[in-house]
Amino acid sequence: MQYFPMFLKLEGRPCLVVGGGDVAARKVSLLLRAGGKVTVIAPSLCESLQSRLNAGDIKVQQKKFEAADIGDHAVIIAATDDKSINRTISELAQQKNIPVNVVDQPELCSFIVPSIIDRSPVQVAVSTGGASPVLARLLRARLETMIPSAYGKLASLMEEFRGKVRQHVKDPDKRRHFWETVVQGPIAEMVFSGKEEAAREAMHTAIDQGEHASSSRGEVYLVGAGPGDPDLLTFRALRLLQQADVIVYDRLVSEEILELARRDADLVYVGKERDRHTLPQEDINQMLARIAKKGKRVLRLKGGDPFIFGRGGEEIETLMQAGVPFQIVPGITAAAGAASYGGIPLTHRDYAQSVLFVTGHLKDGSMNLNWKALVQPNQTVVVYMGLLGAKLLCGKLIEHGMRPDMPIALVQQATTPQQKVFIGTLRTMPGIIEQNIIKPPTLIIVGEVVQLHNKLAWFAPTR
Repeated sequence: MQYFPMFLKLEGRPCLVVGGGDVAARKVSLLLRAGGKVTVIAPSLCESLQSRLNAGDIKVQQKKFEAADIGDHAVIIAATDDKSINRTISELAQQKNIPVNVVDQPELCSFIVPSIIDRSPVQVAVSTGGASPVLARLLRARLETMIPSAYGKLASLMEEFRGKVRQHVKDPDKRRHFWETVVQGPIAEMVFSGKEEAAREAMHTAIDQGEHASSSRGEVYLVGAGPGDPDLLTFRALRLLQQADVIVYDRLVSEEILELARRDADLVYVGKERDRHTLPQEDINQMLARIAKKGKRVLRLKGGDPFIFGRGGEEIETLMQAGVPFQIVPGITAAAGAASYGGIPLTHRDYAQSVLFVTGHLKDGSMNLNWKALVQPNQTVVVYMGLLGAKLLCGKLIEHGMRPDMPIALVQQATTPQQKVFIGTLRTMPGIIEQNIIKPPTLIIVGEVVQLHNKLAWFAPTR
């Protein structure tokens, strides 16, 4: 181990940064976040440091560094572009046993500034010993996706109850198991989803049960898988994918996204296609509640967003009636994904000031839409699940006053390597669909904004 990892308490202590550029400014920000009283020595200041000075956050001596400036600081950082000055600062600091860091010169450092994941009071530091700061940042980015932003709140809650738990759970091994149950169970998820008061109540209940506390309470996570590209999953969706016991998914969820799940999770397919349902919706609702009541963590994974034509509302109604706890994780809806990757802005100052989402077929399989509301000027209409009814859709829009040459786009398998965008008009799109093999899922966009596709298209599928 080349460096001994440690955390310095700098709150209220004097810290020195030598250098006035952007790199120095980043180090100053870190020291201020740790509560240090920062002095900067530099002949001139970058805009960021000047702003700090104007706000009264730092003290500044606008001059060149001198040996007497070494003083009695808690920590010193040299961030100048003069290697001889940096070396002098390092030598003077180490003579006085003051921790010193020289930016991009690890041989002159007595400590390394790591890449930091800050979930105060939880902190995770990643260092490569100065060998590769870029690698450290990449590792930090990977860890950021695995550590919820609310971990600090969870740590504070645990600190709040630490004494009481010690009083009620005497055995150290059972106490450790108690805390593991808190960290990995519903109480933690309550904190992560913003239900801190409910988490406190659950903590009181768990403490009253003491050594007999059980972790058998199940939960359902209703998660939006986004439009197809795994990189568009939210951090929370990814984390829950990797901890769920059972994953219930539909046909719009790609194999690449399922690959991100826990290896030992049970996968249950409940995909629905027109006139061919693996399970009726009511059976899916009841299944989610039934599995959760067995103590399982159930992740209901839906393409796009669960609350935009995803029947999420129907599912949580059943869960609420059954008394099953749940949380909802929004996803990037298909409209946003298809439009963004298709180079078609849904709104634009010159073309559309509103956007309307509709579904292409209702529960009974019909397409009984409010056609008058769809045929409005300066409006974009997005149609989900409209492929089979596209001919009827185009005809009805024309019948109700939309001009036949209105631009229309059909986006196939948006955000994936298989994405294709078919451009036409209300008059020509039915023929385009007949002449091509269209692979679902698809999304239809109607409006003047479609004409921007050729100009703004940026996504080039690799296959």
